[in-house]
Amino acid sequence: MTTSNPAKRRCRWVADGDAQYIRYHDQEWGRAVHDDRMLFEMLTLEGAQAGLSWLTILRKRAGYRKAFAAFDPGKVARFSAARKARLLQNPGIVRNRLKIDSTVTNARAFLAVQREFGSFDRFLWAFVEGQPVRNRLRSNQPLPARTELSDRISKQLKKRGFRFVGSTIVYAFLQAVGVVNDHMRGCFLYASR
Repeated sequence: MTTSNPAKRRCRWVADGDAQYIRYHDQEWGRAVHDDRMLFEMLTLEGAQAGLSWLTILRKRAGYRKAFAAFDPGKVARFSAARKARLLQNPGIVRNRLKIDSTVTNARAFLAVQREFGSFDRFLWAFVEGQPVRNRLRSNQPLPARTELSDRISKQLKKRGFRFVGSTIVYAFLQAVGVVNDHMRGCFLYASR
């Protein structure tokens, strides 16, 4: 547990003293998200994080929102080759061609899921029958990197044309959007989720 604020014990992965990390943990991580635009944002950011630290992505989040049309999948799906090429010059995001291309590809796949299921939210939360998986991890236990649930969702996303959605990325996404609650016992947010 981290104890930046003695009154609040947090999950141990929270970087001591980093205001962005603390704010993210306290206000977002593990909270159930049902807004499709936010789900697209988090799926994009988790894919962008592959091979990098989450703090790097948090620091570039505003740049991502600007670069990717506030994560409107309808707009991102229409990005041209020229626009994607310009994004490679944008220091506000991770300038990786595969990650940029996958964001546009994923926006198209995201829209297809919305058409098929009515919303991406409905598709995603059906895997857990609308109820978050509540893990009861002790502070000395490592967070899992992937699970059977993330394996199944990853497989379904890949089948539907999504990229950068391996099981480890999907598990981090599930934690971020509250499909899985991995707040540690002892974290001040454990009991409230």
